[in-house]
Amino acid sequence: MPPKRAASSKRKVEPLSQSEEDPESDAGSSHSDAERATKKRKTAAKPKAKAQAKEKAAAAKTKARDPDASPDPNAQPTNKVLPVDISFPPKAAGTVRIATWNICGLAAAQKKGFKYYVEAEDADILILTETKVNNEPVDPALTQRYPHRHWTISDKKTYSGTAILSKIQPLSVDYTLPGHPDASAVKGRIVTLEFESCYLIGTYVVNAGTGLKTLDAKKEWNKHFELYIRELDKKKPVIWTGDLNVAPTALDLANPKTNWNKTPGYTEAETSSFARILNTSGEEAEAPKFVDVWRKLHPDLRHYTYFSYRFNCREKGLGWRLDTFVVSERLEERVKMCEIRSEIYGASDHCPVVLELDGPL
Repeated sequence: MPPKRAASSKRKVEPLSQSEEDPESDAGSSHSDAERATKKRKTAAKPKAKAQAKEKAAAAKTKARDPDASPDPNAQPTNKVLPVDISFPPKAAGTVRIATWNICGLAAAQKKGFKYYVEAEDADILILTETKVNNEPVDPALTQRYPHRHWTISDKKTYSGTAILSKIQPLSVDYTLPGHPDASAVKGRIVTLEFESCYLIGTYVVNAGTGLKTLDAKKEWNKHFELYIRELDKKKPVIWTGDLNVAPTALDLANPKTNWNKTPGYTEAETSSFARILNTSGEEAEAPKFVDVWRKLHPDLRHYTYFSYRFNCREKGLGWRLDTFVVSERLEERVKMCEIRSEIYGASDHCPVVLELDGPL
């Protein structure tokens, strides 16, 4: 191969611009020398700013490609759909895995990768809240995995909705809240399954509403639910889960002071009702005690299950812990794990929560 020709040392001389040819060409301009100097500095700064931005972008790409790079502990996922390659550790031997997820509308979630979470979690029992379905859906991701499917659907179109989907056949199923005076207000919000050793209640609890306009309806629900869960506990231990629509303590929302008694989910009426159900103080000697499992296992953490789509709350970490598992105190020793699936984001404004319990149910 012949050697490459050396590059010519001659350089083509470009003609000078008008300003370079004639220093006086803009003498009649209204700009002063100082103004022109400032303008030149700003013009010179633009390429520098662009270069810095490119460097930052390149560094971010390099970090993303580097599997050993340390993740930002404050980073929050901002994806709009779920990734395909989701994986979780397998469940412990001999346990039953139960997951709950407010999906903010099944039809919308299905378009955003809903099935990828269902497949990856492979829960023995899956509770879905705020399904917003008008008829029992036929979704292969659910029908092929769960032979026992129990949906409660609101009379209002595309409103509320709760389902418990199970690989394990229950002894009985109930969709009522005994004693509640308005059956239509209950429909779509509660499913109770009875198993050999326990009851499982899935709920999408009433929201107190903007401006607390439906707080009275929430109080009515809470009054009857407290009685209901205690009556069930007299027969068998209870697992209660779903979207409970209450942040139990100041640790369970990002801004407790500004929301106290002003925002649905964090009022005296709602938090005190939840505390009465737990009965941790033992003040009600005849009443059973219940355990907020995730909080018991993580007493000091501020992790949330709900992030409003508004105001980039997810990116800012401004959330609420509204979804959880509550179990009868005598079931606590059977709990092996309870975690918030914070990485599952995009298909809903809520994150799933998962519990593993020594089986069988």
